[in-house]
Amino acid sequence: MNHLVLKINKADNVLVALQDLSQGTTVVHEGLSYTTTEPVPAKHKLFMQDMKTGDEVLMYGVLVGKVQHNVKQGERMSVKNTKHAAEPFAYRDFNYTWETPDVTAFINRTFNGYHRKNGEVGTANYWLFIPTVFCENRNLSIIKESLYSELGYAVDDKYKSYTHKLVQAFENGQDVTNISFEPDTSPKTNRVFKNIDGIKFLNHNGGCGGTRQDSDTLSKLLVAYADHPNVAGITVLSLGCQHLQLSDFNRDLAERNPDFDKPVFVFEQQKAQSEEQLIQQAIQETFVGLIEANKQERRPAPLSKLNVGVKCGGSDGFSGISANPAVGHCADLLVGLGAKVLLAEFPELCGVEQEMIDRSVNKPVAEKFIKLMTEYDELAHKVGSGFYMNPSPGNIKDGLITDAIKSAGAARKAGSSPVVDVLDYTEPATKPGLSLVCTPGNDVEATTGQAASGATLILFTTGLGTPTGNPVCPTIKVATNSLLANRMSDIIDIDTGPVISGVKTITQMGEDILEYCIKVASGDEIPKAVQLNQDDFIPWKRGVSL
Repeated sequence: MNHLVLKINKADNVLVALQDLSQGTTVVHEGLSYTTTEPVPAKHKLFMQDMKTGDEVLMYGVLVGKVQHNVKQGERMSVKNTKHAAEPFAYRDFNYTWETPDVTAFINRTFNGYHRKNGEVGTANYWLFIPTVFCENRNLSIIKESLYSELGYAVDDKYKSYTHKLVQAFENGQDVTNISFEPDTSPKTNRVFKNIDGIKFLNHNGGCGGTRQDSDTLSKLLVAYADHPNVAGITVLSLGCQHLQLSDFNRDLAERNPDFDKPVFVFEQQKAQSEEQLIQQAIQETFVGLIEANKQERRPAPLSKLNVGVKCGGSDGFSGISANPAVGHCADLLVGLGAKVLLAEFPELCGVEQEMIDRSVNKPVAEKFIKLMTEYDELAHKVGSGFYMNPSPGNIKDGLITDAIKSAGAARKAGSSPVVDVLDYTEPATKPGLSLVCTPGNDVEATTGQAASGATLILFTTGLGTPTGNPVCPTIKVATNSLLANRMSDIIDIDTGPVISGVKTITQMGEDILEYCIKVASGDEIPKAVQLNQDDFIPWKRGVSL
């Protein structure tokens, strides 16, 4: 790889700066010289030729924007000279062919997971607390505080200890600014239940108020989490008078899985003698359930039993060059092994719709994707927004100038396998291979939706650093660059910076990522997001969220 600039696709008319280029720097690519007319920071793009107003800008071989005024060769692409543009899309009965990657090294590999009676295999064993309405959040918080420390799942003792030292210093008249913080690096080995990986709480702000559609969608979401392969049992707290009734929850649960057999403990506050009695009984019955769930143990399973969500957040100009393609190769390996892969974030497929349509295995799959994409974008436009407004200030600052650029790079994390299915929000993935899941691009709303469709691991790439995870799905953070991986090592699991420096190929990096996935799925490695209890959960209210 040229370590100054990169041309991603032979059809492109911009180069990506791999290092900071000062004004007047001359770079050579494929025998031609280009001199920068201004500073071009790493991750940003420079034009390969003079262009006139309205000319098309190509990256990843697709249209990603149009120049807004005449630009010179060597000028940096910016929001001032380039605006989002994307090609129209339609079903065209494209004969897509795919060559399965070499999976010889993984064909007989297994992971140690939790086998469920319906044939699914979890990568973790969690007990789940679900409120049917936001009114129960306080009760859940009290229960969480009661259980976490006593059962060995708390991770914030170091902060409590530090606060205690500050209080002592204040009471003794000492200068609190001189009190040192001492991180607790000792391994946590005090769990009461060795085969329970965590107790998780789905606090949310729904279930009543809002629209009935919101409550209906929330019910299906909560049911999806209850039915998740990583969940061993569930405790449900309800107020009683809310929109989302227990009867609705039970109906949706039976519809999703008629053979559902996990223990479910239900407590309705308006039928309880007191709040104290409700909480006491919930803790006691859950404890008994944990004793039984703890009897489950990990057993070997083929890699075809994995269901891996691929997601990017806090993206930068290297996302589509290092981390996403490496995760994409891992995704192709998983598909080749018969596993499931879930690509979400529909706003970040804007500009690559035709590619996804052409990769669809049949017309109904393609048409479902077209319908969901079109309806979503139309809804955004009705309130004065649109997919083109998706890039955040952080994305733009680090080189993602248009949504089509962001999307073209984001799509790389899905690899190149055929699209076997398209899932609306909360629909379960049932087919081996790559499925598209309709969610917003918002990090937590997207990961929340991927887990609802059954993801048992999530590969989350980031160029800027994103401290997020999921309550029931171990989330693995993949950095696009080594600078980030070193600076935020407390949240990053894998560094794909070696791809940028030329030390590793995309293929090698993708294989490394799959190896790490196997370790996490077996409980041998604990991702940073899990260690930190980054249990982010935000239901999507089917309004506009990009």
